[in-house]
Amino acid sequence: MGAGILKRSVAIAGHRTSISLEEPFWEALKELAERDSLSVQALIGRIDAERGERNLSSAIRVFVLAGLRNAPPPPRPAGER
Repeated sequence: MGAGILKRSVAIAGHRTSISLEEPFWEALKELAERDSLSVQALIGRIDAERGERNLSSAIRVFVLAGLRNAPPPPRPAGER
C-alpha cells in the first residue's frame, strides 16, 4: 500500500477546500464512510463540524485512527482459538 500524499478537493458547508492526506488515510476514510452509509464528503463534513480549532487533515487522521481502534476484530478462521 502506497503512502504518498494525495490532495483532494471537497465541498464543506458550501465552500470548496483541498485536503491532503496519505493514501492509506483516504482508503480508511472511505471504509468508515461506507460502514456508516455516508459519502466520504458527508463524513468529512461531520468531522469538520466537530473538529474545533484543529487542522482538518489532522482531525481526519485522528478520526480514522479512533474509528479503526473501535472497529470489531475480524472473525477468526474456523478451528482457531
